[in-house]
Amino acid sequence: MKNHYYAVIMAGGSGTRLWPLSRQQRPKQMLPIFDDLTLFQVAVNRLDGLFAPDHIYVVTAKSQAAELQRECPQIPTENYLLEPLPRGTASVVGMGAVALLQRDPEAVMAVLTADHFIENIPVFQNLLKEGFDLAQKKFLVTLGIKPTFASTGYGYIHRGAPLEARGTYPAFLVESFREKPNEAAARQFVDSGEYDWNSGMFIWRADRVMEEFARQMPELSAILSQIADAWKTPEKESVLNAVWPTIRPQTIDYGVMEHATQTAVLPAGGLGWNDVGSWDALFDVLPTDENGNIVLSANHIGLNSSHTLVCSEQKKRLVVTIGVQNLIVIETGDALLVCDRSQAQSVKEAVTRLKQTGQEEYL
Repeated sequence: MKNHYYAVIMAGGSGTRLWPLSRQQRPKQMLPIFDDLTLFQVAVNRLDGLFAPDHIYVVTAKSQAAELQRECPQIPTENYLLEPLPRGTASVVGMGAVALLQRDPEAVMAVLTADHFIENIPVFQNLLKEGFDLAQKKFLVTLGIKPTFASTGYGYIHRGAPLEARGTYPAFLVESFREKPNEAAARQFVDSGEYDWNSGMFIWRADRVMEEFARQMPELSAILSQIADAWKTPEKESVLNAVWPTIRPQTIDYGVMEHATQTAVLPAGGLGWNDVGSWDALFDVLPTDENGNIVLSANHIGLNSSHTLVCSEQKKRLVVTIGVQNLIVIETGDALLVCDRSQAQSVKEAVTRLKQTGQEEYL
């Protein structure tokens, strides 16, 4: 059965949350911040031993494909699936399912992310194995993350009845999916102990998710059928370029999971998961020095400085901090970010301001 298992990595991010180092043409999954490895390379490496390289597919933007291929040349070129335009994760999953079904009608796909950090690789791989077993029983499986605080930035999964004990990790039916809540609701979710964060990682049979597209997203389903019909013909690219822009952007969560039948969640305890959603998140995933500082690339001298992140595109750039605590200092060739760690989530507001003021050259 392992021959029918595939990984589909979503790698088409737009590059705003780690601005100014992350840009539209170099989103966060391309940043070499883990011992000179990028998040994308780390995401591929953690699949070692579970998937052969030719069983790994990557859905990405045309503008990013060459760089990703350079970073992970072990994945066959034909396994990089190129979106003409970003249209949300529902279409990304659809393209992956179409490609797999053309190759293997029995394909089971793990939909994974290119820009998340996972510390405990053995647990991650074991959870995927459990998920594959559930998927063979026609379940749509999602990995849930135990909340560590009342986040308003994540979707939540309400666990329902437990499924029959069958492996190392307990599984539950999904009672409901709750998208990003307000603070009061988030606190209620966490306090109840009945909710997990939605990790954005899923496991299902490719034909099973296509059934849900047909039932819940008939317009997308029709477009995917056109693409499938042309997949092995000389007209593939022209058909793809013609129909893809007509797709209405939608996430897989809203488009399918919220109203899908036979959904299950595997709570991923001990995974060490982080979506690296802000500069401050790096303090949870990277080692610090004796003063709690993180230095990326820069030549840094810190005097009475603690719990501060300093990053420069230029390794020879000297950055000196004196008497500062809890700062984020990011220097690139054309931009400088100085930010209190508590305000790290506001970087996206700065990006919005750049768009509003016509300064797209900094994006």
